[in-house]
Amino acid sequence: QVQLVESGGGLVQAGGSLRLSCVVSESIVSIDVMGWYRQTPGNQRDMVAISTNRGSTTYVASVKGRFTISRDNAENTVYLQLNSLKPEDTAVYYCKAIKNQFGKLNTYWGQGTQVTVSS
Repeated sequence: QVQLVESGGGLVQAGGSLRLSCVVSESIVSIDVMGWYRQTPGNQRDMVAISTNRGSTTYVASVKGRFTISRDNAENTVYLQLNSLKPEDTAVYYCKAIKNQFGKLNTYWGQGTQVTVSS
């Protein structure tokens, strides 16, 4: 069972920055995909950025050039740097892990961290 704990959310003015952290209970080198998703009330949880253990990254178009996902393998932590924040970035941000375990892909989620951007 992979456990994920997010932190770093908060209230920030438009144009500001935050760094979200996701601490993982085991080595992230063994986790195929780590990602950040976000969700607003009444809406589905959408992908923001993902990072594979082969070094590739993918971003949703609305955050390209503003957000950066990174991994610290030594600390078993995945980060999401949020720059040039906009009010529409307000959401609960969730960390997600996808791990291949004995040929089966298992998905794990953190509890979420609130990001609120004021105009």
